[in-house]
Amino acid sequence: MITVEDLVKDFGPKRAVNRVSFSVQKGEILGFLGPNGAGKSTTMRMITGFFPPTSGRVVVGGHDIGENPIPAKRLIGYLPESAPCYSDMTVHGFLAFAAEMRGLHGAAREQAIQRVVGLCFLESVLHQSVDTLSKGFRHRTCLAQSLIHDPPILVLDEPTDGLDPNQKHEIRQLLKRFGRDKAIIFSTHILEEVDAVCSRAIIIDRGQVVANGTPAELRARHELAGSVSLRVQGTAAETVRTKLHALPAAGRVVVQGDAATVTARVYPRDKPVNGDLARSLSELAQREGWRLDELRTEEGRLDDVFRSITRPETAKGAE
Repeated sequence: MITVEDLVKDFGPKRAVNRVSFSVQKGEILGFLGPNGAGKSTTMRMITGFFPPTSGRVVVGGHDIGENPIPAKRLIGYLPESAPCYSDMTVHGFLAFAAEMRGLHGAAREQAIQRVVGLCFLESVLHQSVDTLSKGFRHRTCLAQSLIHDPPILVLDEPTDGLDPNQKHEIRQLLKRFGRDKAIIFSTHILEEVDAVCSRAIIIDRGQVVANGTPAELRARHELAGSVSLRVQGTAAETVRTKLHALPAAGRVVVQGDAATVTARVYPRDKPVNGDLARSLSELAQREGWRLDELRTEEGRLDDVFRSITRPETAKGAE
């Protein structure tokens, strides 16, 4: 549904996007992550045809958006950064305007308005002026206009920005529902949304894609991912160390403590991790009669992976 090929965008001497390539399929929800200034919004503006690329191309639903923009844009619902709306309109008036711009008139227009008002929970402010709305309602109004024509492709720049926790949950559930039969790309600074909503995520830093994979694949890049922590009571630390080192599935082993309480972290010898290490440790503890207080596999944390990938090189070198 969306194919991005070697996309480049220069603003004078500054290269904001540098040879970015990826694709989004129907039924896929792609999270677009990166620090401020990484090039996320610029990339999304090129995908929607708002910015022309310096080089590269974007194909939307089989249409090159540079060569054939109108049929490509008909397929897209776009929520821009900061959710711009016409502040002198009512919510209903703004949505009616957006529907007519999308070719909806008469009964079809009103049906579309009623549909998105229900989806975005706007009933209580439908006849209120946009300039009197809270940030959350203003954001939901702009989200509603992106859905007004029921597009097969959604490009959403921080769709939960400014919403309270309940509203964020509602929008995440809405995206998951839409994700069954639409292609969705949305940017976010909230890493928990990646686990909650996304089937895949891309991390962009300084205009380049630095990671691309499922949430589980990204977490697996964490240095602790797949390692197993255990706590043993009443066994000498050296005995624990020797037995752990002898396990075929074990790589590096770190053991601390004394005969009263020994804590250990065991890293897998091979990746990807398949659970063999935890099973081996559990079986070892049973064979040896260890009093095991804890046995826990570390999945890795997305926020740690994000920081390790996107920190400046000077910060990485200082460690």
